[in-house]
Amino acid sequence: MKTRIISAAAAIVIAVVVLMLHKTVALEIAVALLISGMLFELFRACDCGKYFPTMLICVAYGLVTPFSSYIWKAFPLIQTAFVMLIFATYLKQYKTLKFDKLAIMLVTTILVTASMNSLLTLHDSSNEHGLFLLVLTLCGAWLADSGAYFAGTFFGKHKLCPNISPKKTVEGLIGGTLTNGIIFVGIGAVYGKLIADVQLDYFLLFLLGMACSIVGLLGDLSASLVKRQYGIKDYGNIMPGHGGVMDRFDSVLFVAPFMAVMLSVFDLFV
Repeated sequence: MKTRIISAAAAIVIAVVVLMLHKTVALEIAVALLISGMLFELFRACDCGKYFPTMLICVAYGLVTPFSSYIWKAFPLIQTAFVMLIFATYLKQYKTLKFDKLAIMLVTTILVTASMNSLLTLHDSSNEHGLFLLVLTLCGAWLADSGAYFAGTFFGKHKLCPNISPKKTVEGLIGGTLTNGIIFVGIGAVYGKLIADVQLDYFLLFLLGMACSIVGLLGDLSASLVKRQYGIKDYGNIMPGHGGVMDRFDSVLFVAPFMAVMLSVFDLFV
């Protein structure tokens, strides 16, 4: 428990520093490092780590994508070069690199980079409220677990998906979903009344909070299923007691693009 608390405290401090520097390149650097860590962990979990040239190109691409706004004229060329280099390594390693592994690495790279860069899309979507949208999205991915834990502990009787995540219950899902909706409204009220003096659509906030809980659960279960299929407990140990980057950001992978799409369609500020 002591190790978990220390790791969590260190992660919180780093997160706060990055958010305080959100108007600088620190945010892009943080997202780039997260992407590279997630790709490395996923490739290792799926037994793709031994294909070093292909993995190196994927991770390098992941490191570059958060900075696309700075190099937007050259970025289509970078994307084209990425795909061509991937298949060049396929030809080079044809005796050992099978197409299914190549497809896993290619698809994983595209999905992880697109999802995590949604955080930057959310942040950049509003000059005034970008930090609020970013924090709201991260809360939507992480805080539902607290409500789900307490609801599952006190009321949990019906297993949600025992073969994938034995501890999750239907009651926990309901509790986490409602809690997330309430948390979104609370965060919106604090921001709108005490920080920015803006009017927010609280009904939309409540719906988004509940939806993020379900979307985040989908990400959590998907990542857990990958671990079960490949027989690993954690994706890594970069955070002692908590696992790897993927173990902490599996929900964010699904919630970030969901929030980016929803907030491009619906206006949260009225």
